[in-house]
Amino acid sequence: MKRFLFNPLPFSSLLAAVCLSFTGCKPADSGGGPQDTGPGANTGKIRVGEYASMTGGEAAFGQSSHKGTQLAFEEVNKSGGVLGRQIEHLLEDTQSKQGESATISKKFISRDKVVALLGEVASGRSLEAAPFCQEARIPMISPSSTNPKVTEMGDYIFRVCFTDPFQGRLLAEFAQKTLKARRVAILSDTASAYSVGLAKYFKDPFVAGGGQVVLEQKYSGKDKDFKAQLTAIKAANPEAICVPGYYTEAGLIVAQARQLGINVPLFGGDGWEAPQLIEIAGGKALENTYYSTHYSSENTDPQVQSFVAAFKARYNGETPDAMAALGYDSARVLADAIKRAGSTEGPKLRDAIAATKDFPCVTGRTTLDASRNASKSAVILTVKDNRFKYVETISP
Repeated sequence: MKRFLFNPLPFSSLLAAVCLSFTGCKPADSGGGPQDTGPGANTGKIRVGEYASMTGGEAAFGQSSHKGTQLAFEEVNKSGGVLGRQIEHLLEDTQSKQGESATISKKFISRDKVVALLGEVASGRSLEAAPFCQEARIPMISPSSTNPKVTEMGDYIFRVCFTDPFQGRLLAEFAQKTLKARRVAILSDTASAYSVGLAKYFKDPFVAGGGQVVLEQKYSGKDKDFKAQLTAIKAANPEAICVPGYYTEAGLIVAQARQLGINVPLFGGDGWEAPQLIEIAGGKALENTYYSTHYSSENTDPQVQSFVAAFKARYNGETPDAMAALGYDSARVLADAIKRAGSTEGPKLRDAIAATKDFPCVTGRTTLDASRNASKSAVILTVKDNRFKYVETISP
């Protein structure tokens, strides 16, 4: 696994951190030593671990989420830190691989003595890490894992995004009310907990609302050729196609569907959210496609536009997507909870995160419910002229 250290510190401290990364030695700490950085300490830097897919198939997700997280912690540290202490932000790369999250979480907890973990974007990888955080009583906040099972892993596991049951319902409503589609086909990824769950959460309310699923087809993550499934779907003559997968496959599916003369709307969830979607499918093929996500950079709310401006200034004019916004929000929710807890001890910090109420996030004011899930609105985006464009907002 690959290890990164992101910490806006003087050069000597950064050099020590690099030393830790490659040789196992301990970094110098202005608060009196490594023993002062762990849960329950009241001096030294506050260590927070982030695990994300910085490389591999879902790298666009991890890189974007990380940029938002990094920006948030830089802002916190620049304003004086939390409890008079700076946040030391450690990053590990899951490489978009199964199994890496478990290894990383154990290392963060046992070796690095982090007070909390942020991650992952993908639900499957969050589910791998959650049991170890729960056992160690170290809070974990996922920025964007929408599978409901993630927070069911224990009372130390949180998320700042909506869940797939809500996302599935809103997609069913969108298909029926906005697309006027009564006959829909579903093409889902059997290897993804996210895709399997979202397919179910879409199908159940869609059928209950009078819709008909004319055909269900499957594929496995990393597949490249979907023409057999799409040919069968075309023969079923649906009015729209639901593709609850990730951008890596969704882009190929859209492109191949158009090549086969399938011109009905295709739609999916926040797994489509990545600039690479346009690169993979082509902007023209993506016209008359839609996906649900967590925010739009076109939102005129002052807080959103302040975040967009800061992100562009930090990352060479890049426009932040929803994963960046959620990464930013997860870091800010954690920093606020540490401040309110007055401590980094696991149980106290857990209680403070759980008490988060009406917190002003970029993706909407956030209150964590009794199941540690965030209740908030979603937006529908489309692609027009090679750009992501806002369509509508759907509230819980």
